[in-house]
Amino acid sequence: MDASEDGHADAPGDEWNPTEESVRSMRGRHRVAKQRAGGVARGGAVLGVGMIAAVGAGGMATAQDKDPGAISVPDLGSAADAVRSVPDQLPDVEDLPGIGSLAGDDADGAEGTDGDATAAVAPFTQAGLSAEDLAAGRTNAGEALRARILAQAEQQRSAADEEAREEAARQAASAAAEEAAKRAAAEKQAEAERAREAAAEKKRKAAEKAAAEKRKAEAERRARLAGQYLAPLASYQLTAGFGQAGGMWQNDHTGQDFAAPNGTPVKAVHTGTVKEAGWAGSYGYRIVLKLEDGTELWFCHLSSMTKSAGDKVGTGDVIGRVGSTGNSSGPHLHVEVRPDGGDPVDPLPWLRAKGVDV
Repeated sequence: MDASEDGHADAPGDEWNPTEESVRSMRGRHRVAKQRAGGVARGGAVLGVGMIAAVGAGGMATAQDKDPGAISVPDLGSAADAVRSVPDQLPDVEDLPGIGSLAGDDADGAEGTDGDATAAVAPFTQAGLSAEDLAAGRTNAGEALRARILAQAEQQRSAADEEAREEAARQAASAAAEEAAKRAAAEKQAEAERAREAAAEKKRKAAEKAAAEKRKAEAERRARLAGQYLAPLASYQLTAGFGQAGGMWQNDHTGQDFAAPNGTPVKAVHTGTVKEAGWAGSYGYRIVLKLEDGTELWFCHLSSMTKSAGDKVGTGDVIGRVGSTGNSSGPHLHVEVRPDGGDPVDPLPWLRAKGVDV
């Protein structure tokens, strides 16, 4: 076969080993330590380890601050050219998370027996460990990742629990405020109801007091009138009343009858002047007493009269005696009350209004 551009001949069946070329291209920039027991080989092995570590570190060491950079592989015509160009496409070894500690720079001035720089090689299981992990005594990347995941989950759970507690506290505060508002409204309503009841009780007591005072005033008035007005007879029995129909009179009864024995003294109900005294047809002997307010009192069916027209009489003066003259069925006193000398009214309410107990 023809010689390649770099002067190497490709013998049939031979495979090209890129180790030497890879090491040569990196020499002067990065020196990879020799392979130690349980460590990693240099040359092409560094490429594989770097790629694996870069991928692993990108997935695990999320706490790293520096971006390891993207690895792009151009579309080349042959596999040999692609392999030769890979070292030029790789980032610096010290920029790879977890790998920088595996290689040293020529500037450090430390070289091995074969010209390669030696550096402390960390186990691959420690790739992606952060300073915090190392400070915490974690030496395994998987365990460190697990610890970070658990810590993040615990943080999220704590945040969720805190949010739940805050929400519960807000709901409790809202419920307490609503309950307080309800209690305040109920208390306000109860207070208003108590005020209404107190006002009603006060009004009721005032009405009772007013009624009591009215009754008292009426009683006092009757007491005063009792000394001014009297019943016409000391002893009697009420018989035919005002407005009652009967065969003894032409129209409805116009007065009140007081039945009493013949000759019972008839007294003046109130102070007045005798307007008439004499015979009055169906009324028999009758005395008309005119009071100071113009009211006329008729005393009828008398058996005798002791006063004459024009006489002044006082309350309780005897003006005649009970009889049965005129249109009468037996001894009784017929009394009529005619305000201002007009039509008659019921004598009983009039007398009671004057304080007379009849």
